Amino acid sequence: MKRACAVLFFLATAVFAWPQQRPAITGIAFVRVYSRDAAASAKFYGQTLGYASSKAGEITRYPVNDLQWIEVAPLPSPAPASRLAAVGFMTRDARALEAYLKANAVTIVDPLRKGRFSVRDPEGNLIFFVQEAKGAAVPPAVPATAVSRRMIHTGFVVHNADAENHFYREILGFKPYWRGGRTDTSIDYISQQVPEGSDWLEYMLNTNSNATQKQLGGSNHMSLGVEHMPDAIAKLQKNGCTGPECSASKTGRDGKVQLNLFDPDLTRVEYMEFKPSGKTCCSEFTAAHPTAVENR
Repeated sequence: MKRACAVLFFLATAVFAWPQQRPAITGIAFVRVYSRDAAASAKFYGQTLGYASSKAGEITRYPVNDLQWIEVAPLPSPAPASRLAAVGFMTRDARALEAYLKANAVTIVDPLRKGRFSVRDPEGNLIFFVQEAKGAAVPPAVPATAVSRRMIHTGFVVHNADAENHFYREILGFKPYWRGGRTDTSIDYISQQVPEGSDWLEYMLNTNSNATQKQLGGSNHMSLGVEHMPDAIAKLQKNGCTGPECSASKTGRDGKVQLNLFDPDLTRVEYMEFKPSGKTCCSEFTAAHPTAVENR
């Protein structure tokens, strides 16, 4: 009897002592931005970028593909400095991930409800985790006018990379992808991919404390992937994008061709080719590049 009790005690102790495993985090689910003018935002995301939309309360959703979408929410009062409201990541088990984060002393802001919950990262950014499901995550279907059908990264201002790394890399398991800067000797951008996918989060370092709204919106951004930039430019022009910015592609510091547009509230939407075609500065890539259709 004593031996049986001892065995049961050992097994129970082992179960509680075993570190909880993190459920898979497979990619970006959505990026939410604030809008001062709903009609102007609808023209930008609907007409210029070519997406269809649906409503969820006050939020307008623009599906990019079955697993990703853009959310546009009314600008609150008083208006925050950043127009980037939230970022959502997809997980294969939202309930288990919520329990895992609680076990790692992460405070839950919005408890799990309807397949999603939220936390705040060390910089105060609102981060959602969304349950991956079969079929389209949000309606409607993506139309042929869409310039891109793949969101590949998002980025925001970061003041303390070490604190963010503890959360994203040590707790959540994000993996290094690339780092670089405005010069060959500076580090202004640090990218890390989700642990079970190739979408990435970019720390935008050294942003001026007196940044203008456009400069801040340039840092707090989202990126839509394309195979060939000339094809994306042609689609933008077909959608009625005629200003000089609509064809002003360039090669970024990471060697990838990019084109930057700003929505009416000056949040940057960056079109980017999936793979580098030019010289890559500062560091080598340390993980696989995203593709047009990702098997999660």
